[in-house]
Amino acid sequence: MPIGSPPADRSDDSDVARFRALGSFVGALFAVALLAVPMAVIPGEDVTVVSLWGFLNVTGTSDGTGVVGGVGGYPVWRYFFDQPRAFSTLPPSIRAWPLAIGFHLLAAGSALSGIACGREDRRVTGGLLVLAAGASLWVSVGLALRFGVGTTTGWFTVIPVGALATVAVAVSAYGRDLRGIVEA
Repeated sequence: MPIGSPPADRSDDSDVARFRALGSFVGALFAVALLAVPMAVIPGEDVTVVSLWGFLNVTGTSDGTGVVGGVGGYPVWRYFFDQPRAFSTLPPSIRAWPLAIGFHLLAAGSALSGIACGREDRRVTGGLLVLAAGASLWVSVGLALRFGVGTTTGWFTVIPVGALATVAVAVSAYGRDLRGIVEA
């Protein structure tokens, strides 16, 4: 049963309202938590985590002791501001990065405003999450193509963690509302 749908065996309106409020709270919690989930993970000796907010690199060990060689980060805004090329000349998957950020922020804002104001169009929040998943997947696929997915490195060169997590939240927390758009 998707989060936010009323229990089938209850007919009391106050119980249904409380259940929907709980579903809205849980959906908002998940939508906000997605802001911390990486869009992609590039495994290997040197692991790179690509989040909405930038890159996090963890270099592998060099002496076999199990101690990590180093950790470094690079914020996304610095990437775009330091970029010598015009935004329109960047690869489409990199241009989708700000869209992913925007859709995630709008979805989290929509869900939080539903809690704060007591009114949320769950179709809008769910739709924004679907768009965020699409933009995150676009970034991940672009990274995978640049890292040579499908050639000698294999299919799991880039793992699209963010897109999978966002689709899971959209379906579990907002699936009933999204189905209402299609069925209407």
